[in-house]
Amino acid sequence: MKPIDQAVAIGAEARRFVRTYHNGSLCTLSKKLEGYPFASVSPFVLDAAGNPVILISNLAEHTKNIDADPRVSLLVYPCADDPQAVGRVTLTGRAARLPDKNGFGDRYLRYLPQAHDYFAAHDFYFYRIQVENIRYIGGFGKIHWVRPEHYAPPPTAALVEAEAGILAHMNADHRDNLRDYCRYLHAYETVDVEMVGIDYDGFDVRADGKLLRFDFPEPITGPQEARTALVAMARQCREAQRQETK
Repeated sequence: MKPIDQAVAIGAEARRFVRTYHNGSLCTLSKKLEGYPFASVSPFVLDAAGNPVILISNLAEHTKNIDADPRVSLLVYPCADDPQAVGRVTLTGRAARLPDKNGFGDRYLRYLPQAHDYFAAHDFYFYRIQVENIRYIGGFGKIHWVRPEHYAPPPTAALVEAEAGILAHMNADHRDNLRDYCRYLHAYETVDVEMVGIDYDGFDVRADGKLLRFDFPEPITGPQEARTALVAMARQCREAQRQETK
């Protein structure tokens, strides 16, 4: 594998890792305690370019820090008995307030509906962390610095525009498929299912309140590719069901 190809593959692996989680540790530079790092818990949702978007109050200490110095880092890691064994990603960059609070609201609240009251409050705003450097630790001995151009997916404007329609269609007409995805691809039996997002790398389903991540075998950039990938996965599940009943 050429070095550039390997770098892109590692960047994609780091990005797919980050897509699996929606809580991180945000580190800002303290305004009150000048020069000291200040860490806080921060839920996030990625935008189409792989940048984390956080919802924070202008009264919060970390918001005051960002407004004084936008340089931040976000540590993303799983809640596991041994989180060091299963990997983590640190994203560093500059945070800036989004000018339109409502523009990202629907996507954010699909992933984090518990934030609805915060979103409705007048003092909460979205800040995007424009990723500039990535530190990816995939496990023991698997440690990489990743360049932002190797982490970021290509532009997917057509998919972003079609996302709401795809979700509406899947949730209205294909909930049985969503349940099959959960059962045969995640070994997770569920009753209440809802697709909450789809992107270049895969899609997310809320299954009985739990978010499950599904990666596509190959990336997609538009609605037709999304349909092809989802149909293929449904066929894979039906084949698994046939094997199960033999």
